[in-house]
Amino acid sequence: MGGASIWHWIVVGVIVMLLFGRGKVSELMGDVAKGIKAFKKGMADEDQPQAAPVNQSPPPVTATEPVRTLPPHPGEPVPAATTPADRKVG
Repeated sequence: MGGASIWHWIVVGVIVMLLFGRGKVSELMGDVAKGIKAFKKGMADEDQPQAAPVNQSPPPVTATEPVRTLPPHPGEPVPAATTPADRKVG
């Protein structure tokens, strides 16, 4: 008699219905369904690539803008300043 037969499950179901009432069980199942739908939507949103925000994109680099370089490491000689004529383009 160690197994759970269909009659055991019917008795458990009747006790649950008596304790919680029909309305509470249907609300609980509705909440579970909403949670599953929200989870699936979240997983689908995660798969789609995110578009970069329009406002935070860096401005385009133009030829008149100076070249940005990193500062030299301590102890290294500082290179001589170059003029735009010294730079090779392309």
